[in-house]
Amino acid sequence: MIKFFLMVNKHGQTRLSRYYEHVEINKRTILEAEVIKNCLSRSKDQCSFIEYKDFKLVYRQYAALFVVVGINETENEMAVYELIHNFVEVLDKYFSRV
Repeated sequence: MIKFFLMVNKHGQTRLSRYYEHVEINKRTILEAEVIKNCLSRSKDQCSFIEYKDFKLVYRQYAALFVVVGINETENEMAVYELIHNFVEVLDKYFSRV
C-alpha cells in the first residue's frame, strides 16, 4: 500500500505531496525533510530502494526532479518503480517537457 507520494527538486524543496494516511502537519514536515535528505544524499550508482523506519522508500530521479513514494513492506518495489516512470511519462505527454 502506498503511504505517500512526493515530488522534490534537487534543492530539497517539496513541489508536490500526497499522503494516503493521516499524518499531522508538523510530522509531515519532519518526515519530508528526513526522506529528502536520505534520497538526495545517495549517488546514482546506489539502489533506488531505501528501508526507512516502518516502511520503504522507492525513488527515481528525472533531471532536477526526484519522485519519492513511501510504501509498506508488503508492496512490490519494482511495481512502484515502474508506476513512478509511468506517472512521469503521463505528465510529460500532458504538459510536454516535464
